[in-house]
Amino acid sequence: PDLLPACNGEITTMSFLQDIVDILLQYVVRSFDRSTKVIDFHYPNELLQEYNWELADQPQTLEEILLNCRTTLKYAIKTGHPRYFNQLSTGLDMVGLAADWLTSAANTNMFTYEIAPVFVLLEYVTLRKMREMVGWPGGCGDGIFSPGGAISNMYAMLIARFKMFPEVKEKGMAAIPRLVAFTSEHSHFSVKKGAAALGIGTDSVILVRCDERGKMIPSDLERRILEAKQKGFVPFLVSATAGTTVYGAFDPLIAIADICKKYKIWMHVDGAWGGGLLMSRKHKWKLNGVERANSVTWNPHKMMGVPLQCSALLVREEGLMQSCNQMHASYLFQQDKHYDLSYDTGDKALQCGRHVDVFKLWLMWRAKGTTGFEAQIDKCLELAEYLYNKIKNREGYEMVFDGKPQHTNVCFWYIPPSLRSMDDNEERMSRLTKVAPVIKARMMEYGTTMVSYQPLGDKVNFFRMVISNPAATHQDIDFLIDEIERLGQDL
Repeated sequence: PDLLPACNGEITTMSFLQDIVDILLQYVVRSFDRSTKVIDFHYPNELLQEYNWELADQPQTLEEILLNCRTTLKYAIKTGHPRYFNQLSTGLDMVGLAADWLTSAANTNMFTYEIAPVFVLLEYVTLRKMREMVGWPGGCGDGIFSPGGAISNMYAMLIARFKMFPEVKEKGMAAIPRLVAFTSEHSHFSVKKGAAALGIGTDSVILVRCDERGKMIPSDLERRILEAKQKGFVPFLVSATAGTTVYGAFDPLIAIADICKKYKIWMHVDGAWGGGLLMSRKHKWKLNGVERANSVTWNPHKMMGVPLQCSALLVREEGLMQSCNQMHASYLFQQDKHYDLSYDTGDKALQCGRHVDVFKLWLMWRAKGTTGFEAQIDKCLELAEYLYNKIKNREGYEMVFDGKPQHTNVCFWYIPPSLRSMDDNEERMSRLTKVAPVIKARMMEYGTTMVSYQPLGDKVNFFRMVISNPAATHQDIDFLIDEIERLGQDL
């Protein structure tokens, strides 16, 4: 009750917010301090019992509120820590953080120019620039920032379906033939999730085989398309992946584009993880052919280190998103406003309320320039190559696939001394399955570092190291290797 807008609340408010800023600044400094833990791990029931998190009828004092903030950050994962390698989105960018604070203070909604004039223009400018980098002439086309790659991929599916069968918008799935989509067996689960949500059904997503490096095999794609057509299904979308989640593989986009053109199928490129490479002159060849796509997902909150969330869907044909999604709500999108209505972007979105995600990206881009992002990305790829070179012939390590990684994903098994002389049989496999989870659990309990693991296909649990944090150095990679060996020696 003492804070603004209470009368005479200015002084209390300023000192409260100053305290909050101090807590945040201390956290930021600790995030980059290698002597601090990445995580102060507690099991869920411990954490629930250790503090009182319940909501009460009576207000708490501001001192208690500040304590709540400190406690929350005490147990938060330091995702900006140079030794946090667990997710595709890591790092803590100061300009991005500043932009996030500003966005929260402005607290507006992205649906109309009327209430978000600057942000709407920045979204327009930034999406156009991203489309230029994809390779569409003059940055033509359309796009939107969405709540993450899964939703961006779902938008692509929605628009591709509408493009082929516009009547689906009014009449629904009953009015159109049975649709099928194609994506690789290593693609992100969101393609199936989108099909489920849109009523297309997960059975209608056909998984195309990958080679041993995780890239879609174009001849298998063509075979599956012909098979589906023979059964009377209608192929409407191919989702190629530029940077798969586990292997970091780039599907052969030119060959896929040729097939999509031949059979008149919408080509989507899920570049949520790999799209950032378009910023790098050295690495963007991995997305050759992306300019032929009808739509592209690109998540600046991954490789580019923009604070969550920041995911863009880019569409080559202008006006399609609007026709697909608009509902003409007269209480928001009045047609008799006094400015150019093309800047009211809300009716092409699925959401009504939409968070301002563009400002972080725009401000970081201003602060770094394209060359700054390029240097950051090149550095992360160089670190991945350093890790690969370090472990490819090292005793106790086995690579999951041959050859240097195309992205920053480095996939490997750590083989404890007790398994090194064993024959490659069932028993060795079942023991190897248990190694990564135990090492990971110990990492988290010690709080020293975090790296993810998973099985894939017929391959038992292996580590998937990813680097997207510009704060990481060669020493952090060395540390990770030493730590895995320290924690796994006795297994």
